[in-house]
This record gives sequence, C-alpha cells and structure tokens, in this order.
Amino acid sequence: MDRNQFLKYVGAFAGATLLPDLGFGFSNFPENKPAIFDLHCHTGRFFAKGGPTYPGDEAFSKAVTEMNQSGVIGVFLSIVSDISLLKITDKGVVVDSKLEKGVAWESYKNQLGILKELAKGQNAQIGKTSGDLKNPKKVNLFLSCEGADFVEEDIDRINEVYEQGVRSVQLVHYVPNNIGDLQTADPVNGGLSTHGKSIVKRLTELGMVIDLAHASFDTVKGVAEVSGAPLLLSHSILADEPNRPIAARAMSRDHAKLIAETGGLIGAWPSGFSKDFDDFVENTLRLIDAVGVDHVGIGTDMDANFQPVINDYYGVEKWLEALAAKGLSSSEVEKIAGGNAGKLLQTVLKD
Repeated sequence: MDRNQFLKYVGAFAGATLLPDLGFGFSNFPENKPAIFDLHCHTGRFFAKGGPTYPGDEAFSKAVTEMNQSGVIGVFLSIVSDISLLKITDKGVVVDSKLEKGVAWESYKNQLGILKELAKGQNAQIGKTSGDLKNPKKVNLFLSCEGADFVEEDIDRINEVYEQGVRSVQLVHYVPNNIGDLQTADPVNGGLSTHGKSIVKRLTELGMVIDLAHASFDTVKGVAEVSGAPLLLSHSILADEPNRPIAARAMSRDHAKLIAETGGLIGAWPSGFSKDFDDFVENTLRLIDAVGVDHVGIGTDMDANFQPVINDYYGVEKWLEALAAKGLSSSEVEKIAGGNAGKLLQTVLKD
C-alpha cells in the first residue's frame, strides 16, 4: 500500500472525531491524518540548560512544528529526575553513582522552568485535562516526570508538581530508588515499597497518570494492587531473543497483560531493540496480539531513544501506514495512534 492508497484508506478519518463518544477531534490538523498522541518523548532534549543536551529554542520549535504537521494532538513531554547521573554509551544508559539528597528535586525544578520557557510562543500549549484534546488548535504538551526520585521523603511534593502542571509520573527510571524495583538493576525493595505505595495512593487521589516504564514485574504487580486506576507503561516492547540490545527493558507477555488488565495502555517503543523499522512493525503486531488493540499506543522516546528506528513524527505516520498495510482497520489505526491515549486521559485525569 503506497502513501496515496493509505490516505484514501483513512479518508474516513478526515474532519471527523477521533472517537465520537469522547469528542477528540483533529479538524484543525492536516487532513487525512489520524490524530497521534505520543505517550513518552523528550522533545528538544532540554534537560540541562547550558549542558550537552540543551539544544536551545530552535530545535524545540522545529520539533513542535513537526508535531503539528504530522497530526500530533498531544504528547507526554518528560522531565528526567535522575538525568545528572546518567551516561549514554553504545550499549545504552549506565549509572555509576547514587542521587544525593535534593539533587533530583532541584533538577526537576530546573527542567520544568526550561520546558515552560521553551513552550512560550510555540504553536503548543501545556495540556492539563482530557478536555484540552477536544478540537485542538495546537499541540498539547502534557508534562510528565521520568522517575519519582524528586519526591524523596516528602509526599506533598506530588501535590506541588500537580499544581505546576505535571500530569504523569513514572515511578522509576535508571537510578535505583526507595519506591520500587527496576528492570535494569538488582531488586532492593521487593517490588513496590511501603513508601512507593504511599506515592501511588497520592497520585491516584490527584488523578495523575501512573507510568510503569522501567519498573520490574513485581513493582507493576504492587502498583496494580494499590491503585485500581488504569496504568500506563509508556515505552516498552515484548521480549524476544535475549541477546537483543537493551533486552532488559522488554516485557514478558504476563507483564504486558497485567497492564492491560488494569484497563491501561502500553506505548510501543521504536528503540534499537527492534532490528529496523519493519521489525518494529512486526513487534507492534506481536504486542497487539498479546494485549489487544485497545491497550496499545505509541511511546516514541523521541530525541532520547537508544538507536531509534523512528527518528521523527513523519516516521510515526509511516508506522501507522505500515500497520494499515498489515491489515489493521481504520478504527484500529485510530485507536493506536491516539484514541486509546485519549480514553486513558479521560478516565484518569480530573477535568
């Protein structure tokens, strides 16, 4: 199926609502494009102003323009709590020390200020409710935080970041913490800790999306027992051969099914775990087969991914085309592109 055939195939999308019962529209975006919601990205890699990952306003502006042109109605744009300790290698991310008290909180506040400053004057807005996705005139940047390390022992910081606009918190990242265990480090908490349970309860009470990317299966089980809300696993993929790059970040089928059983959502992750773009398409289909089309979306990890097989949002469009060519219906493509994300936000966030 070539591009023109695909556009004709999804022509029924144009000018219509993404999901009629929710009213998520995209009439203000380019015609014939399914509305996309990216469950995890780092647009512009703005983590450290003046540092090696800070590209300035031009790169951020270019990324937002690309989103608008590709029909992206929203993203979870991520701050990284433990960024000061992460080192990027040809085999992935490594950590060689522990977070000192106060470092994650200060880093969070620094990144939040940078992000909000970058967003000014762009064709974008900070999204806070699911209602912001209805007939959007610009991309919604929903703030998220990768790693709840910033909480330390002060649970009330969760209320503070909520007031500052954050709507999703990923409990763990690469630096082991006292909240839960990671996929990429030896367990230290026995799954979700007592402190972690308190954090999960507070996030649930406030109506914030709980993201379990990077969390061990035992941690996910603990969160599912405590929260009762639909859970997000923003960027991962089903396990395959154990010798694949960053295989530790993949999920078992049981791991994936548990997320789906909460009514939650998994963002298919176009990282170097997949051998190439075509392999990522096949891995997406395996994920759909495991959990069902209602529980799959896209989590690009854009601008901070490991050896990505999708490098921009035009590539996300091509991925949707490829899924349609593999036999997915127009309604199934809509769900994966952004419809499932819209449902999750409407269920969890408080308007």
